[in-house]
Order: sequence, then structure tokens, then C-alpha cells
Amino acid sequence: MNLTSIFPFLAWIKLITRENVKADFIAGLTGAVIVLPQGVAFATIAGLPPEYGLYTAMVTPLIAALFGSSFHLVSGPTTAISIVVFSAISQHAEPGTAEFLSLTLTLTFLAGVYQLAFGLARLGALVNFVSHTVVIGFTAGAAILIATSQMKHITGIFVPKGESFLHTWVDLFRDIGQINGYLLAIALVTLLTALLSKKMMPKLPNLLIGMVIGSILALFLKTFTSDIQLVGEIPAQLPPLSMPEFGFDTIRMLAPQAFAVALLGLIEAVSISRAVATKSYQRINPSQEFIGQGMSNIVGSFMSSYAGSGSFTRSGVNYAAGAKTPLSAIFAALFLMIIVLLIAPLTAYLPIAAMGGIILLVAYNLIDFHHIRQTLRFSKSESAILLTTFFATLFLELEFAIYLGVLLSLILFLAKTSTPGIPTLSIDGASEGNHRKFIDINEKPVKQCPQLKIIRIDMSIYFGSINHIVKRIGRISDSERIYNILIVASGINFIDLAGAEALVAENNRLKAQNGGLFFVDLKSSVYEFAAKSCFIKQIGNDHFFDTKGHAIHGIYARLDRSICSTCNALIFNECNM
Repeated sequence: MNLTSIFPFLAWIKLITRENVKADFIAGLTGAVIVLPQGVAFATIAGLPPEYGLYTAMVTPLIAALFGSSFHLVSGPTTAISIVVFSAISQHAEPGTAEFLSLTLTLTFLAGVYQLAFGLARLGALVNFVSHTVVIGFTAGAAILIATSQMKHITGIFVPKGESFLHTWVDLFRDIGQINGYLLAIALVTLLTALLSKKMMPKLPNLLIGMVIGSILALFLKTFTSDIQLVGEIPAQLPPLSMPEFGFDTIRMLAPQAFAVALLGLIEAVSISRAVATKSYQRINPSQEFIGQGMSNIVGSFMSSYAGSGSFTRSGVNYAAGAKTPLSAIFAALFLMIIVLLIAPLTAYLPIAAMGGIILLVAYNLIDFHHIRQTLRFSKSESAILLTTFFATLFLELEFAIYLGVLLSLILFLAKTSTPGIPTLSIDGASEGNHRKFIDINEKPVKQCPQLKIIRIDMSIYFGSINHIVKRIGRISDSERIYNILIVASGINFIDLAGAEALVAENNRLKAQNGGLFFVDLKSSVYEFAAKSCFIKQIGNDHFFDTKGHAIHGIYARLDRSICSTCNALIFNECNM
């Protein structure tokens, strides 16, 4: 094990040049300005004081940049993670209380431990088996829940704490006549200002501009009403040290929710880093990304930060701003520290209604309309995953919605791999000389040998797919009365013990009918396993061939000559000798 596997930042430190530092400096400054309003908004969604979103944006990206693998991923507070944190902890404590904060830190620590364990176990490849549609469906549902949670702040209508999604909207429609026009005006002006500034001045921080205009309007309207509540002043300090609660009962209570937070965070981080890597042509190490996310959450839990993950918005802006190395994320964290120390007192003038308008915009931007349309239009299986996760997010516990989406994704994946394609092959009559070319009979209507069936298995043979394969072999022997079956194994990447045992049983069954299973083009790794597991010994060395020519020649000697004498196919060279 070399040092770079333990300290991955040693690899990209070599890339630091004067030009790269300059580019990372500018990208970091841009990222700090963007995350300032986002951090406040995300902490509000999580049920935490606003400063904890900023603390998370200071600590998490710094640690993740040092121990992750992506050059452009920027970690920190995210909308989806924030709402899961709120959902998980609000079951056990009142939002805003010391107990709520303590449990949030414990949840963050446990999520980090899960993520670090997955990374050290090199389980990064597991993300490949979870459809990104799970994240799209979950974030779309979370966006609606987030928007719903802000309606009471925007309209001024009283909604009891802990109300479900449906009950909240029932309350809003029932008391629609009690809408506070002043609060609604502040929220709409903030929202419209952010939208217009994004369109007219795309390079400026539109969320920050919206907050400023909303605060100015609130100051003006304060002379007409006393209903305008303010966020309150954020302490002008760096992240203070903190201590999660490590009681056995607390850990047991939060462990399931922490697993959901960890899982969602990993899927988000790896998906985002891969999306950016397709543009930057960088190779991502998912397991190292797991370690980076795990370390950032573990360290963050001791520095007043709550669970974070990769941010698509900030990562995309980071890449677009010209970032060259993870130093840009570190710069962003450092710049944010300086900004908070200078302007934190100004948050005392920020109205909660303006924050609600900003959160509405954040929620809207969460919904990936393009991918949702594409999924619903072109893929039934992915649509099932999307809709299941979406509705489960709205109507069930959020952590259960994540589990359900991931489980359905894995089930559909296994369903696909459990029914591999098994085309029938034969000799192409156009082949010249001794060169034997196999061709799919569905591609070209060629003759077939009445005593030898040639098939190709286009996927691995394992416990999930062996039933489908055995049924196919059974149909050949029972319906077509062909007992010699040659399997072209070029598409088989591995055979597990269950698959090997089933094939041995099928070979013995065919042997009783004077036939057998034969194999050609086994990959070296598969052949090595077959030899070690005694699969080759049990079937017989003479049933395995290196080339198609040797396979045909060896099997032809076993065929019934009385049938050959009346055969009109004559597709093999041996038939004409």
C-alpha cells in the first residue's frame, strides 16, 4: 500500500502550479459566494440554526477534497440530505433544541462511519448497481416536501408541527383566506429578484441578491405590520468544537436513519463526481470517494457540522469557473470563513419569508425535468423506479423511500441479469476453407445440424441466471431431441458454484442420452475457476475446446452415423469427408 492510497491529496498536489492556483482561487471565491445563501437555506430545511449550514460548508468540502478522488466535486450541505436529517431527527426531538442538535451530530457521525467502512471495504462498485433514477425520484419528491414545509412561512397560515404532506395542504386550503399579504409579497419579490438576476446577470450570486432585496422590502414593510419574523443574527465565528452523543441507546435508535443518510450521500457524491468527470475526462475512484465523504462527516460531527454530500450546483459551478484541482474546494471553505466573520451580523435583517422564497427556488431547481421526461418516455423499468421512489418520498418515511428505491433498482437489475440472451448459432455457409464462422440464425437463415445445437450465453452464469439457462437447455433436449449442446462461452465473465453445479447436473442428464455439454472460448479467468472448483474434472476435459474448429471436430466424432447418413444439412467440413 503506497502513501497516495492513504493520503490521496499527495497525488494532486503535484499538479499545483501558479496557473492552477490562480484558477482554483477564482473558482473557490465563486463557490464561497454561492454557498453562503445555500448554507443558510439548507440548515433551515434541516431544522437547525442557520450557522450550522455554513459550518458544514466550511468543514465538509475541505476534508472531502483532501481524501476524495474527484478534482471538481464540492461537498457540503445539500437539500436532499437536509430534509432526510430533519425527517430522521424530528421523530425524536423538537427542531431547534439542544437535543435536536446533539442527535443530528450523532447521526452525522454514524453516517460517516458507514461511508468510511464502505470505502475501506472497497465497495464503491456497488453504486453501479443502483440506478441514478432513485436519486432523481427522491430529490423530486423531496423538492415538493421542502416547498410544502415553507408554505406556512410564506403565507402566514398556521400549520401544526409534524403535519404530513397531505394534512399540510389540507390546512393551507382550508385557511386560504388568512394569507398574510406582507409575507407573501416579501417571498415573491425575493423569488422573482433571484430569477431575474439569474437571467439578466448570470455571473452574479442570484440567491444572495434575492435575499438582499427581500430584506430591504421587509425593512420597509415593518412599519405596517409586526408579523415579519427575522432569521436572527448568525454568530461571527468559525465552527466551534462539538461532541456527538455516544450513548448505546442513541446509537441504536439512529443507526437505521444514519444508514439511509449514508447511502443517499454516497449515491449523490459518486453520481455528481462522475457527471463532472465526463466533461473533465478524469477517472473517478468510487471507493476513495466513499472514504472522502465518510471522513468529512466524521470530522464534521466534531466541528458543529451536520451530514453533507456532493453538491451538483456547486460542483458544476466549480468546474465551469475553471477549477483545476481540489484546492478550489479548500479555497471556497476558507473564503466562506472570512465572509462569515465579516458579514454574519447582517443576517439579523433577513426575514424568514425571504428565506422561504429562496428555498422555493432551491426546491424547484432540484427537480430534473429533462431526465424525468426522458425516463417516463423511454424506459418502463426506470419509470417504475422513478415513480415508486417519488411517491414513497411524499407519503412514507424518507429513509424508507430511499431503501425502497434502491431495493427496486437492485431487483430490476437482477431481473435483467437473470435472463441472459442465449442465441442459437450455426455455421455460415459462406465461410471459406477451414475457417468456421458461427452466425446467429436470427441474423441469417442458415442450416443447422440435427444432432448438435450450438448456443451462445451472453452473460455470466450465476445463481440468478442458472434457472433460465437450464430451462433453455431443457427445451433443446426435450423438444428438439438434441442431446449434444456446444456452448460458446465468449460472453461469460464468471461462473459461480451454483451455476457450475447446475451445469454438471445437466451434463450428466445429457450423458444418459448419449450426449453432453461442451464448451469453447472460455475466458482464462473463468477457465481458472472452473479448474479449481473441479467443474472441468466433473464434466470431463474432453468437453472443453480452445477453438471452434477443434470443438466441431471433437464433437462430430460422437455423433450418430446412421443419422448423418440421411442428413441433408451437411454444414460441417467433416460431413463431406
